[in-house]
Amino acid sequence: MTTFKFFHPTEVRYGDLDPQGHVNNANHLTYFEQARIAYMIELELFTKNQSFMEIGVILADVHVAYLAPIYFGERIKVGVHVLKLGNKSMTWAQNIVDAKTGKELAKGEVIMVTYDYKEEKTINIPHEWREKIKVFEGL
Repeated sequence: MTTFKFFHPTEVRYGDLDPQGHVNNANHLTYFEQARIAYMIELELFTKNQSFMEIGVILADVHVAYLAPIYFGERIKVGVHVLKLGNKSMTWAQNIVDAKTGKELAKGEVIMVTYDYKEEKTINIPHEWREKIKVFEGL
């Protein structure tokens, strides 16, 4: 099982629900994204003032396992853990847990590629990013 050192609290909004009364499956990806951005800000890989065009990452692949429904008003937090650093890509584990009980409600794996949006091409993971992630994650 993956050990998460970083969690981002996330509000379940009424608009996140589907007609069945639980969080629509597509919103899990939004929760994952919000937590990844918070993780990157926390590790100072970029700042809140930067343009999204300067973040330098692009989603390449994602897999989600839906383990239990999430309901409006439920207190949740989203875990982020970098599993692997390649040359140009990073494999991230993510999960959504009940903030009170710790019960895992969803889990996933995401591959992010470092990307130069101006040149429209992949780039190597910046050395500074690699070092900060390795120190934080203990890689």
